[in-house]
Amino acid sequence: MRPYTTDALPGPSAAERVRTVLARASSLSLTTTGQDYDLLGMHTVDRDGRISLHPPAGDPLTRQVAEAPHGTLACLLEFTDIAPTAARERVRARVTVSGVLSAAAVRDTDRHDHGCDHGHGRGGGTSEDGDGGALRLDAGWVQLRTATGSVDVPLDAYARAEADPLAVEEAAMLTHLADAHGDLVGGLVEAAGLRLPRDIVRTVPYALDSRSVTLRCEHAHGHCDLRLLFPAPARDGAEVGERIRQLLTAPRTCAHRHRTTGTH
Repeated sequence: MRPYTTDALPGPSAAERVRTVLARASSLSLTTTGQDYDLLGMHTVDRDGRISLHPPAGDPLTRQVAEAPHGTLACLLEFTDIAPTAARERVRARVTVSGVLSAAAVRDTDRHDHGCDHGHGRGGGTSEDGDGGALRLDAGWVQLRTATGSVDVPLDAYARAEADPLAVEEAAMLTHLADAHGDLVGGLVEAAGLRLPRDIVRTVPYALDSRSVTLRCEHAHGHCDLRLLFPAPARDGAEVGERIRQLLTAPRTCAHRHRTTGTH
C-alpha cells in the first residue's frame, strides 16, 4: 500500500532528519566487500556528525579494517527509523552513509561529545573495558529515504545540522501516549476537525518531535497520517504534554492543523 504523501508543512530539513535518526538509533547494518555486520550499541555520533564504531576486542570488523590496504576499509552504513508504536508500516525513514573506516584513537573530548549527543551506547570505550578500539568513519555520501522519496544530503549541511531535541525521548513519550492516553489521541482527531476516511478503525501515535505530533489513522483501504503542529516548539516531555493540551483546546480554525492527502 503506497502511503499518503504529506502536504508542504513547516518541518525539519533533510539534514536535520538524518541527524535525528542517527541520534535515536541503537543499531545499524554495515556492509563491506564480502561482509555484512549488524551492530547493536556499538556506534556513537559526535556534535559534528562524525560516526565512530566501538566493536569489542577481537571483533571481525576490527580485524578486517586492520588487514585492509593502508588500514582503510570502504563501507556502507544503514540506519532504519522505526515507529515505536504498533502502527501499520512502521518504517519511517532509512539513512545510508557511505565512507571509509579506519582505526582511530578516541580523545576525551570525543567521549564527552558522544555522551552528550547520543544518550546511549559506549560513548567511546577503551581497551580497559573490552573495547577493541574505535573505528572512525570518514563519510563521503549521506542519503535520506522516506515514503515521499530519496534525497542526497550535502555533507556540509549534515555536519551543521542538529538532531531534534526530543529525539532520544520520543519512543518513551509515544508509547506512553498510546498506552495510557487513548482518550487524548481520540481527542486530537476530533479537535482537528478534518475530513478523514469514514472507515477509520484505529488511530495510533506515530511520530513526535519538538514541533508536532503525527497520528497514523488506519482504515480499511490503508492509512493516512494526521500531523498536528504545536503552537510553539516543545523542549522536553513536560512541554509536550502542555502543547497537546493546547491542541485539544484550540479553536478548530487554528492554522497549525493539517492532514496528509493522497489516493487510495
